[in-house]
Amino acid sequence: MSEPVSALNGAVSEGFATIREIGPLGMVTLRCKADVKALPKAIKAAVGTGVPAVRRIVVEGDRACGWMSPDEYLLVMPYAAVPAVLDAVAQAMGKEHHLAVDVSDARAVFRVEGAKAEQVLAKLSPVDFARLEPGELRRTRAAQVAAAFWREGDGFTVVCFRSVARYVFDLLATSAKPGSELS
Repeated sequence: MSEPVSALNGAVSEGFATIREIGPLGMVTLRCKADVKALPKAIKAAVGTGVPAVRRIVVEGDRACGWMSPDEYLLVMPYAAVPAVLDAVAQAMGKEHHLAVDVSDARAVFRVEGAKAEQVLAKLSPVDFARLEPGELRRTRAAQVAAAFWREGDGFTVVCFRSVARYVFDLLATSAKPGSELS
């Protein structure tokens, strides 16, 4: 079996904020209506969290569950844990209508870190960062492509499609160039 390879082999850019690719990271898209009784049990069994509220992410150590849409959740875990997560979801959901798919290799994940990390994303996304709450997951755009991000520690985790990983990394790195700070 081959080892997983991230989209950009751990690319890093240093500017007024640090941009790092952090893959490979395990991700499962779970599609299920929010009122399905087995959903909380499935998410708990899979990643150890509760069901997140609308536009929220619940993080427990190296695992998380984020609300992506009224019937979609993003489960995040170490890459090697994906098969066990898929099994846990299948067991907990039983015959309930759902879809759980490994999307790990279809995504690229970046960290934007530093005291001015939000300025990097503020240049690229139509988000009011003064109102972005801790634990809030935002699905939006990074310039011209779909992205999702949430605040963690002194920065943000950014998820995009693997096919646009180089574009997003270059956008983030350019946005973090020294001398281009917003204040």
